[in-house]
Amino acid sequence: MSDAVINNLKEKIEKSKESLKEDLNAVRAGRANPALLDRVTVNYYGTETPLKQLANIGSPDARTLVITPFDPKSIGDIEHGIQAANVGINPVNDGKVIRLVVPQVTEERRRELTKEVKALGEEAKVSIRNLRKKAINELKKEQKDGDLTEDDFHGEQDEVQEIVDQGIEGVDTIVAAKDKEIMEV
Repeated sequence: MSDAVINNLKEKIEKSKESLKEDLNAVRAGRANPALLDRVTVNYYGTETPLKQLANIGSPDARTLVITPFDPKSIGDIEHGIQAANVGINPVNDGKVIRLVVPQVTEERRRELTKEVKALGEEAKVSIRNLRKKAINELKKEQKDGDLTEDDFHGEQDEVQEIVDQGIEGVDTIVAAKDKEIMEV
């Protein structure tokens, strides 16, 4: 019974870390990364469609993204979608492809971005701590129902704490890697 609680906790912590990675992909670090456009949706024939489904996104060099639409008629819609998503880069449309030139990030902006990254990391840690609280409450319920002895409860509680500590360490590692990427000139 308590194995289900532990496995559920591990799974949810992994999801929290994956969500953090996705959020961090949207943080512009001065380097052209197709993941910057992951959250861009385009009004394509009346339907909000993810940009990835409408175009090929490439990065020919460290500062440029090139978006090649599968349907050339959708280039204007894609351009509007990028502007509406407010990614902080103005698209340049040449009729066949859209180019996004990622501007060089100033030192001051880099420091702001690292604060933003740390805040996202802290949100992920809070989420993991909330998962710990839920798991321990489930274990307490099992103990109260007689499915778990007091010794087993304490052992499981220690295991929950160990898993949470590992999850928080993982978040710290992810945040440190993104900080390093941002501060790289």
